[in-house]
Amino acid sequence: MAITLLRAASLPGLRDAAAGQHVCSYLPNNNRRRRWILCSLKYACLSVDPGPGEVSPVYSSLTVTPAGEAVISSEQKVYDVVLKQAALLKRHLRPQPHTIPAIPKELDLPTNGLNQAYHRCGEICEEYAKTFYLGTMLMTEERRRAIWAIYVWCRRTDELVDGPNASHITPSALDRWEKRLDDVFTGRPYDMLDAALSDTISKFPIDIQPFRDMIEGMRSDLRKTRYKNFDELYMYCYYVAGTVGLMSVPVMGIAPESKATTESVYSAALALGIANQLTNILRDVGEDARRGRIYLPQDELAEAGLCDEDIFNGVVTNKWRSFMKRQIKRARMFFEEAERGVTELSQASRWPVWASLLLYRQILDEIEANDYNNFTKRAYVGKAKKLLALPVAYGRSLLMPYSLRNSQK
Repeated sequence: MAITLLRAASLPGLRDAAAGQHVCSYLPNNNRRRRWILCSLKYACLSVDPGPGEVSPVYSSLTVTPAGEAVISSEQKVYDVVLKQAALLKRHLRPQPHTIPAIPKELDLPTNGLNQAYHRCGEICEEYAKTFYLGTMLMTEERRRAIWAIYVWCRRTDELVDGPNASHITPSALDRWEKRLDDVFTGRPYDMLDAALSDTISKFPIDIQPFRDMIEGMRSDLRKTRYKNFDELYMYCYYVAGTVGLMSVPVMGIAPESKATTESVYSAALALGIANQLTNILRDVGEDARRGRIYLPQDELAEAGLCDEDIFNGVVTNKWRSFMKRQIKRARMFFEEAERGVTELSQASRWPVWASLLLYRQILDEIEANDYNNFTKRAYVGKAKKLLALPVAYGRSLLMPYSLRNSQK
């Protein structure tokens, strides 16, 4: 009998295991059949179909064969990265014994070169992400410049496969870009924009893994145009967007009064990246189809009675509306998961994150307003709505961390 692992928020009688550990136990299932549980921080394992109302919504799943061979879900693989990033940040925040601090390696730049490098990063951020840039102006100068440097590296990486020269990009070109990333992390920048990131890395506990994973997402775009299920799509969303959250948390900082675990803050940042990318995918269905790409779970399309030809034909039907409602509901679940984590960030860092969350979530509203026609109509948030979102985002940035409010109840 195969066993399916499901992510579940809570189950009767089930306790969370310690991070990275798995335990097995069994619970009686209304005296009908035995139900076996394999649990970790975020996963449960059921050997039979649950009764009504027994399990909370599932994000992704995996299967253990009768031979005991397990295929780890994308979500669990990514959560392992989350644990690693959280551990790095916690080590950085832990009081250190009195030692002579290491002298950082000076970057080989002209006088005032770093200031010029960061200034250029800020210009690029302002040009391509105006609302986010405005929010960064509330941060401390060091954090603001660091976020600009990360943003610019991510944009340059994305443009390798989506920019004007994308048709000429090969896997070997991405290999060279990854080698260049290694040089950045060892203090050997290639140009002034690399230098800004290299300097940022020297000041914050930022790990190279999310950066490498983003490059892996670009490789995926070169070789893959279909995703057979949400598990595959989730991994892609992590690669190209969830990684940004993991890169940013050490710079954004966690509020000193927060009672949330470091892992939960990283998980929320990851969820925001996943939500943003799912929103991008739903907004760009028609545009991607014209390039021969379908970033939608093939099995869920089939369940809805749809196929690739329906996407390429671009006709809005009741089947399509039903399918889209399911996809939008999932994206909103990730936005909801992200919301609590935003409140745990340092207060000066929250505004741009809140603005990004609120504006991206409104794109889903616009898709609905377009009667789910994302084939020929591009859902976008108008300037007036963007301006209205800014004070709302600012107001939310002043809220007490959710973990603190929850502990006072």
